[in-house]
Amino acid sequence: MIIQLTVATPRQGLHSITDQVRSAIARHCPESGLCSLFVRHTSASLLVQENYDITAQRDLEAWLNRLVPENDPLYTHTLEGADDMPAHIKSMLTAVNLSVPIIAGELALGTWQGIYLWEHRHGAHQREIVIHIGE
Repeated sequence: MIIQLTVATPRQGLHSITDQVRSAIARHCPESGLCSLFVRHTSASLLVQENYDITAQRDLEAWLNRLVPENDPLYTHTLEGADDMPAHIKSMLTAVNLSVPIIAGELALGTWQGIYLWEHRHGAHQREIVIHIGE
């Protein structure tokens, strides 16, 4: 089963998509299987991360922005703005796909885990995520 999900990202940062993924698989979900997600962009990524304390998310964002700064003089790909090349590097360092088992009809996430779309650009975007549910 393939499901297309569109997620609006209003700004750079981590955006929880756990509820949207749960809702999408609830309509098509087997009792057990694997939920695979793929973001169809080169300047955003996916991850499973802490969902309890928002400061963990803010620390991750700050750390990655420090690791991959904007306006580095080594960048030659600058046509789409100062945040574009760093967004490509951040996407490369993180992941554009992930998989979560389905057990008893539910995502097998841990108590403090959530699924996040990590927007690496500053502006608002519509990001497409392909969800594959297999047994």
